[in-house]
Amino acid sequence: MNPIFRNILAVIAGTLLGSVINGAIVAVSGHIIPPPAGAVLTTVEGLKASMHLMEPKHFLMPFLAHAIGTLVGAFLSVKIGVSRKILLAMIVGVLFLIGGTINVMMLPSPIWFNVLDLVVAYIPMAYLGARLGIR
Repeated sequence: MNPIFRNILAVIAGTLLGSVINGAIVAVSGHIIPPPAGAVLTTVEGLKASMHLMEPKHFLMPFLAHAIGTLVGAFLSVKIGVSRKILLAMIVGVLFLIGGTINVMMLPSPIWFNVLDLVVAYIPMAYLGARLGIR
């Protein structure tokens, strides 16, 4: 297989798997940490309207979803990729960072969560996933 094609495939596969992991963690998060009473978390409008009810514990699962999704996606991209593996993982991280930035712009989350999420959950986790995948 052409190395360039395989590297592109690695980034696509990493992004897809990371997105599935992210979504799965978000989907089960309400069973692990129940949402506040009266909160509707199934729509963007419901999230916006319920954000003032959220406590710090309610931001743990979204953070883990973003961080673990990025980590696993970057790891997979390194395992599939042929060359420039750290770059492949960083591309996955940047794609997730773009999604996280859009999320921050759409939802009125607390500033502490936005900073933590954007600074820790994407690029550092992509780098960690790359390092783990290269070993």
